[in-house]
Amino acid sequence: MTTDSKQTPEFIERLKDAFDEMVVYKDLKKSNFISSFKLPSFMRDWVLKRFQNDEGEIDIDGAAGFIKEFIPKKDEWKGIVNRVVNYGETVQFLAKITVNIDIGTQSVSFELPDFGLGYRETIITPDVWEMYSSELLKSDENWGIIEIGYQYPTKEKEKGKIKLVSFQDFCPYMIDLDDFKYAREDFSLTEWIDILLGAVDYNATGYESMEQKLAVIQRLLPFVEKRINLMELAPAGTGKSYLFGQISRHGWLVSGKVTRAKLIYDIGKKKDGVVAFRDFVALDEIREAEYMKDTEIQSALQAIMENGAYRAPDNHEVNVDAGIIFLGNISSSMMNEYQNMFVELPRPFHQPQFLDRIHGFIKGWDLPRMTDDLKVCGWALNSEYFATIMHALRDDPTYRAIVDELIILPPGADTRDTEAVKRISTAYLKLLFPNVRSAEDIDSTEFKKYCLKPAMEMRQIIRLQMAYADEKYQGSVVPEFTVEEVDEE
Repeated sequence: MTTDSKQTPEFIERLKDAFDEMVVYKDLKKSNFISSFKLPSFMRDWVLKRFQNDEGEIDIDGAAGFIKEFIPKKDEWKGIVNRVVNYGETVQFLAKITVNIDIGTQSVSFELPDFGLGYRETIITPDVWEMYSSELLKSDENWGIIEIGYQYPTKEKEKGKIKLVSFQDFCPYMIDLDDFKYAREDFSLTEWIDILLGAVDYNATGYESMEQKLAVIQRLLPFVEKRINLMELAPAGTGKSYLFGQISRHGWLVSGKVTRAKLIYDIGKKKDGVVAFRDFVALDEIREAEYMKDTEIQSALQAIMENGAYRAPDNHEVNVDAGIIFLGNISSSMMNEYQNMFVELPRPFHQPQFLDRIHGFIKGWDLPRMTDDLKVCGWALNSEYFATIMHALRDDPTYRAIVDELIILPPGADTRDTEAVKRISTAYLKLLFPNVRSAEDIDSTEFKKYCLKPAMEMRQIIRLQMAYADEKYQGSVVPEFTVEEVDEE
């Protein structure tokens, strides 16, 4: 089996020694038999590892058979319902599930959104709910091994329902965050960046420069740090939708229509929207997004981006740790931060008070269009493992404490600029230098080059666009933050 040209046997050995069973051989150009099942990457890597030997050779028949048995296609759903309803069978399979608690009746039901099974057709009995509620409430939507059966009607005019028999959260292994942090010490920064790219399905050797690689890394910032709000404008086909929509089950990509109830808060059901349960919400195709014309959605997003909370009309407060990511395609003639790039975008992006709450801008035109050469081909970290690591890093406060110690604020620094630069710098620190445990552990020059400087550049583009939105912001710049020289002990 061939590997990436830069993946020497020595590097592969170090990668496997550092991460053990979390390393999987990925070849997205040849795994078409799995791609045809349309699995998210976190599920795909789990299946690959399960049916892969130490040399990366895949038992295709075994993998395909497992997928067919436990991950049904939509056109197989009627057959499952028939087995459950008419033959009294219970059936197990991997799927995405959401739950609903009816306040009035205290009844609990579930939904399988990928198969069109709604809350009115289902039930979770009290004994089953007591047993599995903690796992089912981990997130608004959960992947897991679901077992369903049929609840026969017991009263006249009562309807039968699909019942949940058991649920096992999709978490095929335990992670050790400290092991991940210390593994960083076994690799150079260049090697580590290549490892991160492989973990999210990209082939590091397909990029022309370190700048292009770091441009991809920018997209991972909201995966590791709470409440980072970003905007990316790019040509079509650079892979942004894939990264935000397929890599982590802890994020949510909106492509097309979305309602206020689904996104923010359902006042009728008294239920928080997805922003309350996800690490980030990426709003794709914002140029055509009709929901961005909804003034209530605009004000809710602005409040969430500023305070991490939204107070609904019924006085309910939605608390949010999610970052809000705006994604859009624009014409090549508009890809220049030194002109008004937001001319074609909805009204909120013409309002400086809205833009000010976006922490940084990603220049998507710095990224090449996706080709087969950019698809991972070699040994890489399991995407589900890496996504879980990034999710866990969000709760580690030590990195922000290090950033607070390292960054020197200039006199009169704007509070929003300061917070934006610090949040982005913290996220970079987590991604590129996760082994750093104190300010003394990182070279100040490296921190400035790879954390602080890109954070300031990302924020400055937002500042420039605010000036195009309102002339009173013309000439305003992000302050020149500097780095404290910390003596190493």
